Amino acid sequence: MEIVNVVNNSYTWYNYYRVGVYMKEIFNKYKNNELKYEKWQIIGILCLVIVFSGIVGWIYEFIFYYFNGGMKEFYVRGGNFLPWINIYAVGAVLIVLTTYKFKNNTFLVFLISFFVTGILEYFSGLVIYKISGLRFWNYYTEILNFGNIDGFVCLRSVLIFGLGGILLMKVLLPFCIYLSTKINKKKFIILSVTLCSIVLFDEIYNLLITKLFDLPSAGDIYTSIGFHYVE
Repeated sequence: MEIVNVVNNSYTWYNYYRVGVYMKEIFNKYKNNELKYEKWQIIGILCLVIVFSGIVGWIYEFIFYYFNGGMKEFYVRGGNFLPWINIYAVGAVLIVLTTYKFKNNTFLVFLISFFVTGILEYFSGLVIYKISGLRFWNYYTEILNFGNIDGFVCLRSVLIFGLGGILLMKVLLPFCIYLSTKINKKKFIILSVTLCSIVLFDEIYNLLITKLFDLPSAGDIYTSIGFHYVE
């Protein structure tokens, strides 16, 4: 029995080793511009980027607003049931489109991400405010708000987004590419498009359907069960 366990453990570690070798190979090809992408692959990869980046953004805000609130309670951020925030997904897609050719230049990726996300954040906040009179974020009321411009953008936020751009282009995107080469084509498309469709439906429900049909939103439900929910 002990011999069988040793063999099984050895086989498991060998599989981990093979996965690591293959992952490193894909990352090197990505870095050296040796990968060719099919249309289905691009669609699936972008779907995963939308899902993962929105989740990472939610986690970042969940942690930040805990400290911003004096470390007394946690706040649920975003406008959805799922832990996903739309502007981070939009920003991630823009970063991929504008920095892919420069992905090996870390400083340039940071710089482009810094400005692209800063412009996105400022004008998104401004347009929402002009249309609805609401501020979905307000840096006037937050900690570390140096470089604040009209409450819609600050230096801290774009610095974080710039660093996030590096993480996206150096880790997250190549990992999504790796998954597209490792998983069966049909399964990869089904998985990536399904995940993306779920978060987008959640977004559409809370953004439009609740207002059209007077249905409870994520904020209504989270608040009713005791969560400190902030849109």
